[in-house]
Amino acid sequence: RMLSLAFTDKSLEVQRSVVIEEFKQRYLNQPYGDVWLELRPLAYKTHPYRWATIGKEISHIEDATMDDVKSFFTKHYVPSNAILCIAGNLELAEVRQLVEKWYGSIPSGAKPERNLPVEPTQTEFREKTIERKVPADAFYYAFKMVDRRHDDYFKVDALSDALGRDKSSRLYVTLKKEQNLVSNINAYVTGSLDTGLLVISGKLNDGVSFEDFDSALWKEIEKIQSTVLSDDERSRIMNKVRTSKEFQDQGILNRAMQLCNYELLGDAEMINQESEIYHRITSEDIQRVAQSTLQKTNCSLLKVKAS
Repeated sequence: RMLSLAFTDKSLEVQRSVVIEEFKQRYLNQPYGDVWLELRPLAYKTHPYRWATIGKEISHIEDATMDDVKSFFTKHYVPSNAILCIAGNLELAEVRQLVEKWYGSIPSGAKPERNLPVEPTQTEFREKTIERKVPADAFYYAFKMVDRRHDDYFKVDALSDALGRDKSSRLYVTLKKEQNLVSNINAYVTGSLDTGLLVISGKLNDGVSFEDFDSALWKEIEKIQSTVLSDDERSRIMNKVRTSKEFQDQGILNRAMQLCNYELLGDAEMINQESEIYHRITSEDIQRVAQSTLQKTNCSLLKVKAS
């Protein structure tokens, strides 16, 4: 396909229908499905991350022309812009022979320049409320964070684990178990190549207002900014990170994808350094990135109100 993808009007229409149906199923026909279509442009004002890859609306898929598709294919689907990972119980000589057989005749092409606009530093709190037919009110607090190559990326990831990785995390214990404000809550990072997001999301219990929850959440954020994690809490988080990584790496597909991701970042060897990087993170590191990342002026809040 990289050498000679068949472009016909029929194949384009078939794939157009497939993608439109995917858009409907993923974004329109399920509760909270369009959240990221609303959250992205709220959080990002300049960077293309403000657009979903599939498009903002169905018309973007419907309006794609054959020239558009061919131009995109010619520019991006070339060997110079690809990373190939072959994983398994194979002999190197055989792999080389097969790669040469299937890829050797394909012109390498010119690697497209990645020159995207830089997202400016956010300086004000942003908030948007939408009404949808959903089972419960939901919230999405999106904080700008460092890019994937930044030294603090893993520290912010550890911070998100401390806040909302599982049922022993701070926000779950305090806001669900103790105060019974939410039915669920979690925190995670997007892992974006450029400026990413640390997201705190969840659903409110019946009778709980957005205002009451918001007040309780910022109190918990202030706590993690003002106090250092105990050694026990830090060790528990790091043990779960290590266990999760080792479990994930049992699958050969996951290992192959991770190798590709790190090669994209600049060095596939980094896959062997990840555990040690997490191990070196201190409680003071987590407090520091909490202070720099979890600022209200750095936050975009999307509220989904049940109608």
